Amino acid sequence: MIEVNTKIHDNYSIEFKTSFVTRRKLKNNDFSAYMWFFVPNSLDINKETYPKSQFYQDIKSNVRLITPKFLLHDIVNGDAIPLCKLRDAFNALASAPTRTATREYEYQIKMFAAITHSAARDACNYIMHHNGHPEETSQLCQNYVKDYTTVLQHYRELRLVISQPTITDEMMSYYRYGDEYLSNMMQYYCTALLAHMHDKGMSVAPLQQCITAENRYRDSRHYANLKEDDPKGNRNVVFRHSVLKKYVDSDLFLDVPKRKDGKFVEQLYLGIAAGLAMMFATVVSFHFQQLFGNFTLPFFVVLVISYMIKDRIKELSRYYFAHRIGSKFFDNKADILIKDEKIGSIKEGMDFISSNKLPQEVKRVRYTQRLIEAENRVSDENILLYRMAVHINRDKLNGTNAYETAGINDIIRFNVNTFLKKADNPRVMRQVMRNDGTVGKVMCDKLYYVNIVLQLAYDGNTTLQRFRVAINRDGIHSIEEVK
Repeated sequence: MIEVNTKIHDNYSIEFKTSFVTRRKLKNNDFSAYMWFFVPNSLDINKETYPKSQFYQDIKSNVRLITPKFLLHDIVNGDAIPLCKLRDAFNALASAPTRTATREYEYQIKMFAAITHSAARDACNYIMHHNGHPEETSQLCQNYVKDYTTVLQHYRELRLVISQPTITDEMMSYYRYGDEYLSNMMQYYCTALLAHMHDKGMSVAPLQQCITAENRYRDSRHYANLKEDDPKGNRNVVFRHSVLKKYVDSDLFLDVPKRKDGKFVEQLYLGIAAGLAMMFATVVSFHFQQLFGNFTLPFFVVLVISYMIKDRIKELSRYYFAHRIGSKFFDNKADILIKDEKIGSIKEGMDFISSNKLPQEVKRVRYTQRLIEAENRVSDENILLYRMAVHINRDKLNGTNAYETAGINDIIRFNVNTFLKKADNPRVMRQVMRNDGTVGKVMCDKLYYVNIVLQLAYDGNTTLQRFRVAINRDGIHSIEEVK
């Protein structure tokens, strides 16, 4: 299964979080993902103005393991697998603080924090999108506060386990990193819920009490807190949040070193092109040498012309073979590594495509639900195709991780700055007649619409999604899915 979540990451970047979810009983899992970008011709994005090198500068990809899924309630209750693994690591470190025990202790802190974050985020989103009775929503909110508080309580109780003379300050700092990160996430999601419950006119007392208590705890541990009148301190808070998030997620991110795909075949084709050109020049030389003899003016003229044609044959052959390589191979390929163990591979390629080469199903998705029907009479777009092929070995994936994970996430961020170099001013002035008959002026946003069609294939099933992205010189205005 392939799942895609799309959002605006910042003013100029779109984020595609693509989850490649493997089947548990299938050893080799192969996925393909195609992104078709339909770019207005007025932005002048085409094969001549937008080379592959620029595209790969504009796109950034991070590959990470899908965080193991647990309900917030189950992290420290019932079988409590995350808590049990964490407690075992703490006890092992306290008994014998070896390098192996230290690595496991730090790893389990990161995984516990990442699992809690994922569970807290999912539970928060569920409550905020819950359409049930207000009393039910309030109860869900109370349960959320109780479950998260219990998680923090169990984590903080483990501090006593490692409060031993053999535990160094560096080892203790790993615990503090996890503690501050878990506290950050509680503040973030409980404050989001507080705002949501306020807007809905529901009871917010449990959330207020929870946030107040956590702020007191943070002050006692000298963790930075956000304040409305402290811009310098708030900058430090945001920076620390970012660093701690990268620290916690570091064991989930995978090493994916890229290299050029199809190097051998490319050199083979280019060699064939040079050989064909040389064959032509040699045959012509031999033929006219016998016809005119050596050191004659006609033979000299023919020789010069043959070499001119030879160079053209070489370049045309190179272009032809390069086109064949581009259609059958990818630009880059990379092994997906966990602790130097290969668990799969990713290939990626980018090309501009003519409209007559679009698959019919992609055409159908793109050219329905237009903003105005007149668009159907205008073919004024350049089509850019970004394609990926992902292979995951499920057995190796399971064997390299202490937790069972569903697969990998490929988090792609695409920066649209290059698309906007030739865009018009972000706002234009228009005149309008007022109700009293006088003429007024209004400023209107000047937007360009980039349509993106995602074509996802796995296990014989293909799905298509379409997104309409509104951009102008100020950046990304909006992104919406077109059903």
